[in-house]
Amino acid sequence: MTTKTEKRTRISRVLMLLQNAPYPHDPRVRGETRALATAGYQVTLICPGVAGQRRHEILDGVRVYRFPRPPYAGSLMGYLYEYGYSMGAIFVISLLVFLRHRFDVVHTHCPPDAIVFIAAFYKLLGKRFVYDHHDLSPELYYARFRGSGNRIIYRMLVFLEKLACRLSDHVIATNQSYKQVEMRRGNVPEERITVVRNGPDLNHWTTAAPNLDLGQPVSTVLCYVGVMGVQDGVDYLLRALHYLVYEMGRTDLFCYLVGRGEAVSRLKSLSEQLGLSEYVLFTGWVDWTEVPHYIQAADICVAPEPSSPYNDRSTAIKVMEYMQHSKPIVAYDLPEHRFSAQDAAVYARPNDERDFAQRIADLIDDPVQCRKMGAIGRKRVENELAWSYQAEHLLDAYASLNSCMR
Repeated sequence: MTTKTEKRTRISRVLMLLQNAPYPHDPRVRGETRALATAGYQVTLICPGVAGQRRHEILDGVRVYRFPRPPYAGSLMGYLYEYGYSMGAIFVISLLVFLRHRFDVVHTHCPPDAIVFIAAFYKLLGKRFVYDHHDLSPELYYARFRGSGNRIIYRMLVFLEKLACRLSDHVIATNQSYKQVEMRRGNVPEERITVVRNGPDLNHWTTAAPNLDLGQPVSTVLCYVGVMGVQDGVDYLLRALHYLVYEMGRTDLFCYLVGRGEAVSRLKSLSEQLGLSEYVLFTGWVDWTEVPHYIQAADICVAPEPSSPYNDRSTAIKVMEYMQHSKPIVAYDLPEHRFSAQDAAVYARPNDERDFAQRIADLIDDPVQCRKMGAIGRKRVENELAWSYQAEHLLDAYASLNSCMR
């Protein structure tokens, strides 16, 4: 009888392809590569790099190849250039990896789903294909354009997603909502899908707060961590802060906005228009090892993603990172926010900025409740949501992939 361990060793060399984030900054990709490497797989990752990173190195047992990261796209032509350049760079490096190291599986981190064409090329050479479905690209496209995107582009994105589902040997979904989309829209049999949720790594933990000079003492520090695209709702947060400061008189607060994205320049302009310059700080890009410092410095953390077909189905890892650090959360009442945070958050009516502001004010006035919510969130992460639990699902997916080769 073949044991699970023996099955896992049959497919032993994995090539991962990542287009939209450097390594090891993306927590999901970082967790997956390390889990597979620890389990004995030979993992090679191709991804963009940022200034100061080596083009080729081995980190925690993972062989990493990097290409220069293209600039952020702000238009259709910009996205076409970014994706075209990235696909070309990834394909060329993958040929180098194929000749130098070989691999048994191509594991794509999507979006963009166009990366399926590289996986399809290697399928012709007998390689297995794992489609790691991070985002619903069609819904994300409409969310970025607030529902006014081009219908032809939307249909093209649906086609690419369906093609990836059809060609994949196994699909990894980030939650049950995505699994349902893959089954209904992608026609993927349920047994060919494994849910591997985003989850914080409890080993990535710090209790040291940063030395942050706010200019003057404030009673409440707020924190947002994450991408700042149109779909992420930071503009909703800024308008809620304006209501807090200028209509509710809550001037004794400060908010860190940690991260970057294509909407940052517009968000900075909006912040100035709303008179929030002395109440918010856009930190820009922060190394992933420094992110916990900002969360630790906060009294309340926020998840302002508005309701949309994309956000309603997507899991925000920031919510679980807040919970990991025992922070109370204010979020809009979205299905996946509810599933992740449960009683660790208070929920505003979707897309209602004034109600979001009121929920923040309620927590400012109730520090005892804040501590209770923080403890609930930390316990939920430790008992259910931590990456260690999700890593087992990932290894089971690879065991399933191996069993198909018997």
